[in-house]
Amino acid sequence: MQTLIDLGELQTTRGKGNRPMTKLSEYVKTAEAAEILGVAQNTLRKWAERGDIPMHRNPANGYRLFKRSDLNRFLKKTAKPVKPKS
Repeated sequence: MQTLIDLGELQTTRGKGNRPMTKLSEYVKTAEAAEILGVAQNTLRKWAERGDIPMHRNPANGYRLFKRSDLNRFLKKTAKPVKPKS
């Protein structure tokens, strides 16, 4: 899943139809996202290309961007409870 971010929309808090808009501070680049998830950057890139985790592109420079809330949701979804030893 890849989405382009409209930089004009990032500078305001309300958009068309009075909808809340996304702020750039809600996104992190690949290095920080990989650190948050505890994986290598190449692993994160592969997951994003497969669609395992949503990725966005900055239209100004093409950088991969990951929304913090998507990273947290991914961590919760992939977390496995540890079973106590009997």
